[in-house]
Amino acid sequence: MANKIRGIEGMKHGELDFEIQRGAKFVLFQYCISIIVLTFRRPSDIYFLRQGENSVVKGLPFTLLSLVAGWWGIPWGPIYTIQSVYNNSRGGKDVTQSVVNSLRAQAASPATPKT
Repeated sequence: MANKIRGIEGMKHGELDFEIQRGAKFVLFQYCISIIVLTFRRPSDIYFLRQGENSVVKGLPFTLLSLVAGWWGIPWGPIYTIQSVYNNSRGGKDVTQSVVNSLRAQAASPATPKT
């Protein structure tokens, strides 16, 4: 995976499966930054949210960044800012299945020895 996963540091594979069965999920948020004629919309790192954690609150820094720095670019700044704020206000993008599949594929592949 290209993005870093935050929140699983030190967890064992069984712990992760247990938390996911309880309702935990992997989420990424969007943010938008504009510099006059250039506008960048980027995904955050992937966040592991345990069951009961509020994803809207976790995405608030990215929403605030977009509101402050995103809308300046013409024409995409306002468009991307609104999209980012909307997506983050809905709890971000749930990428749990993709992350789980990727982690399982990594666990299943044998370590390749260095030569």
